[in-house]
Amino acid sequence: MNASGPLAGRIIAVTRPREQAAPLADAIAGAGGTPLLFPLLDILPVADPLALEADVAGLPGAALAIFISPNAVAHALPLILAHGPWPVGLVPAAVGQGTVKALAARGVTGCIAPRERFDSEALLALPDLAGERVSGKRVVIFRGDGGRELLADTLRARGATVECVACYRRAGPAGGVDILLERWRAGRLDALTVSSSEGLRHLLDLLDDEGRSFLARTPVFVPHARIAENARASGLQKIILTDAADAGILAGLLAYNWPA
Repeated sequence: MNASGPLAGRIIAVTRPREQAAPLADAIAGAGGTPLLFPLLDILPVADPLALEADVAGLPGAALAIFISPNAVAHALPLILAHGPWPVGLVPAAVGQGTVKALAARGVTGCIAPRERFDSEALLALPDLAGERVSGKRVVIFRGDGGRELLADTLRARGATVECVACYRRAGPAGGVDILLERWRAGRLDALTVSSSEGLRHLLDLLDDEGRSFLARTPVFVPHARIAENARASGLQKIILTDAADAGILAGLLAYNWPA
């Protein structure tokens, strides 16, 4: 830890899933802060692995494989590659650059992905996903259970045949919120980083009235306008919208006007 860094003395909760929290936590520590890991989502295998295996076995012949997140890569790509090399003619696509890197780390390159805003809307705006490019094509979307339907619905409206494959599931934490309450009561929790609206909902469900009051007054750094809107609607008062991904969140933390 850099005791003299710009975040020195600041305790910042990192609420990403545990498997994805290390890069942001390390960056906060490198800037002198103290990261407090408090995952708001657990990433778990699907309940029916045989169904996932069958979906993966049917992938050859598809034109486009879209991975929603690094979690989708982690849970689907090993099964895909267990059947042999990446299918010839299958173009990979991703919502964010973290997912692009996760694919590349396993040898899957040439990925279609937005370079600025990292969401379904940005992916759909790319020329490669225009109607004249996807109409009549088979598209497979690897994602968690549930999730937004915008991507699938829009591609279907553009003439594609779309299959959604749930390759992992998300679950909220069962409890453990006492660590946040103890820090708040002691005046030793300076900020939270929240990277999903679903995680924010889980946090609000865990907190009692006292906890929600603390949360409303705590700076919450979010990397997407949709999360900011949900936070505002939930009564949070100090919402800082940052650029995307860990780099954007860290930049927001470094630029924030912290109280003395």
